[in-house]
Amino acid sequence: MFGIGMPELLVILVVALLVLGPKKLPEIARSLGRGMAEFRRASNEFTRTLTASVDEPPVPPPPAKPPAEAKPASEPAPAAAKREDD
Repeated sequence: MFGIGMPELLVILVVALLVLGPKKLPEIARSLGRGMAEFRRASNEFTRTLTASVDEPPVPPPPAKPPAEAKPASEPAPAAAKREDD
């Protein structure tokens, strides 16, 4: 467990008990455990997402659109032709 033996772990727990007190120690340990569990869940979700995105086949690019044809400028607009009649 992180290269810490039983004697070192015992010393850490005794120091934590002296510093935090018997009432606060269980609350802090519970909060620390919840935080570690949430971090583990987020890490696993990130790993799954990354693995899934690597395993997906690449999306092919969309087909190229043909260039739009330009309208000739010599044709009069319908509104302009109507004004000439009036």
